[in-house]
Amino acid sequence: MKVALAQIDPTVGDFEGNTAKILDFTRRAHQGGADLVLFPELAICGYPPADLLEKPAFVERCAEALREIARATAQDKIGVITGYVTAAPPGTGKHVMNSAALLRDGRVQFVQSKMLLPFYDVFDEQRYFVPAQGQTIREFDGRPVALTICEDAWNDKSFWENRLYPVDPVEELMKKGATAILNISASPWWHNKRELRREMLAAIARRHGAPVVMVNQVGGNDSLVFDGSSLVVGADGRVMAQAKSFEEDLVFADLESRTGDVRVRTGDEDDAMLEALTLGTRDYVRKCGFRQVVIGLSGGIDSALVAAIAVRALGAENVTTLGMPSPYSSQGSIDDSRALAANLGIRFEVVPIGSIFSEFNHALEPVLAGTQPDITEENLQSRIRGTLLMAFSNKFNALVLTTGNKSEMATGYCTLYGDMVGALAVIGDVFKTRVYDLCRRINAEREVIPRAILEKPPSAELRPGQMDTDSLLPYESLDPILEAYVERYETPEKIAAECGVDLETVRSVVKMVERSEYKRQQAAPVLKVTPKAFGMGRRFPIAAKVQV
Repeated sequence: MKVALAQIDPTVGDFEGNTAKILDFTRRAHQGGADLVLFPELAICGYPPADLLEKPAFVERCAEALREIARATAQDKIGVITGYVTAAPPGTGKHVMNSAALLRDGRVQFVQSKMLLPFYDVFDEQRYFVPAQGQTIREFDGRPVALTICEDAWNDKSFWENRLYPVDPVEELMKKGATAILNISASPWWHNKRELRREMLAAIARRHGAPVVMVNQVGGNDSLVFDGSSLVVGADGRVMAQAKSFEEDLVFADLESRTGDVRVRTGDEDDAMLEALTLGTRDYVRKCGFRQVVIGLSGGIDSALVAAIAVRALGAENVTTLGMPSPYSSQGSIDDSRALAANLGIRFEVVPIGSIFSEFNHALEPVLAGTQPDITEENLQSRIRGTLLMAFSNKFNALVLTTGNKSEMATGYCTLYGDMVGALAVIGDVFKTRVYDLCRRINAEREVIPRAILEKPPSAELRPGQMDTDSLLPYESLDPILEAYVERYETPEKIAAECGVDLETVRSVVKMVERSEYKRQQAAPVLKVTPKAFGMGRRFPIAAKVQV
């Protein structure tokens, strides 16, 4: 049996566009001699559709699209497996099921629904779907196969030390006589996820002595970035076929001869993170119906990285940057911003905010009389800049990309309605120390980000001589504490012991994290590139008293 893995980038709710992709890739798979072509989980409606699943019209449109695909491929001698939404049986308490359909000869020949519904981190499938009560093997051209959907393959007892579910759908199907495992997925990417996925699928293949065919969605949908990286793994755990990462692809594999297309991966996890951030930015802007973006350039490393990613994602012609110097901005920061813009080939405009800042202070004089300048006046500068960025956004239909990193978002070292203004937090899941790594990677072939930006001490430049270290630990010390507390939920005591830092210092960092939850819940969507990102996968109350 020759299979094709159609790794597509669907848009949530774009039934017409997604259907066109499915038909195009099916045609190409047929021309390539495939007997069967597989598309990702919920490929027809896009993943994750969230509360759109509550709309009956959405579910019906999904069914109509499936019927259209069946009709359009009726004359092709190829089977099509695609993910879609089916109506749930009456009396189950929910409206829909997450399903996979096998189409052939113009009709739906087989439907298998998802049994294991993830409910951790960014996943909330138990909110919407009814789980399948059982699963059935299906013969395809005389070969019994196990058809599974994403999470159904993530519960192998020989691989996971702590399983989330009491049942393993793959094991149950293999006991019924299946000789190949097919899995359609929408598995998001984060740091080191590709290696974990490959090792897990190889373990399943070796345990059951059967090939595993996994097709994964690619593309960005809101905060999530899907890497694709679809795989066919032989019964011995060897990779037989492998699709590209972070772009659409079509690869073939012959399960009998155990041969297939292998797209060689280059680069390391820093390269992968840059690719993920680029793809997530491109798809967010494009799928929201925009072409242009605007970024505030401060002369610092964070805005430099965001600008470089934006150019990679959208092209220099679609990126505008604004330098908005205040009375405390150094000439070096303006010059560095101008040099960066020249290196990237992007538009750079200078809009000084000194006079606006003076007018704000003058207007506030009566109500602030008798007080000394403090963080209030510092934040005013940031909020003026946010207002100017939004004015440009409104006038020229350009999305604002925020430039704050994960270290700042974690500690609250950011200003609501100021530097947090925007439509997408491109590097909101990248710690400051990793920002430097990514910038050096961008500079590997030529100096894109000026050396002065990489070498200067981090500063918001909101008061004379200000440095980030006035308010924070040096990032080399801060980031390991934040990673342990934010991503692994470790206690201050354990963090202090692991990092070799005084316990009270750790507790002071933890208090900053806890006090800033109200800011993060008003932040722009964050592109998720680590196992635990701020946003929908990390949910904490705002009004709470946390013991640290």
